[in-house]
Amino acid sequence: MRAIIERIGPFRMQYGPPEFHSLAEAIVYQQLNGKAAETIFKRFTALTGEPLTPEGILKLSDEQMRGAGLSKQKSSYLKDLAAKTASGLLNFSQLHELPDAEVIEHLTQVKGIGVWTAQMFLMFTLKRENVLPTGDFGVRMAMHTHYLELKRPKAAKKSAAAKKGHKRKIKLPSPEQMEKIAKCWEPYRSVACWYLWKSLDTKTL
Repeated sequence: MRAIIERIGPFRMQYGPPEFHSLAEAIVYQQLNGKAAETIFKRFTALTGEPLTPEGILKLSDEQMRGAGLSKQKSSYLKDLAAKTASGLLNFSQLHELPDAEVIEHLTQVKGIGVWTAQMFLMFTLKRENVLPTGDFGVRMAMHTHYLELKRPKAAKKSAAAKKGHKRKIKLPSPEQMEKIAKCWEPYRSVACWYLWKSLDTKTL
């Protein structure tokens, strides 16, 4: 981790406000590349107004949401989020008071909000410093590259390299392995994950 930090430089995680708008935006961006998600989000907010509110979403018809580029499934997620927030079942004002596990439980009552999305909300909006998203592909891949792959015996690496034209299947770390690796990062596992994500964007020697 020291080598990664030295290569990337100061920690600069960008945070969003812990409110309805941030979570609704996260749903829109799910499983889409940045450009496509940005286009759909702009069309959507042109209809709802910005920032996003439960009332702004609930006033839209299914046809309007499809016209903005949202799938039927994603539209249902946004409507469920808006309805649960409008009814008071989902309370954003109290989230900052809850421990991480309770925030995840509170948010995942909404259709389309899984543990990963809730963990991203913890990290990037509630600014929780000790989150380890064991289901995140980027974190798993970075751990594999910087921790597991480096520990493989040299003989095993040479054997793999000798098999020309044969691609070795990458075995990403299990949640248990990730917890073990990340133990020494506590209570700043969110910070470590940010560095792991950034490490995939830079050239690794």
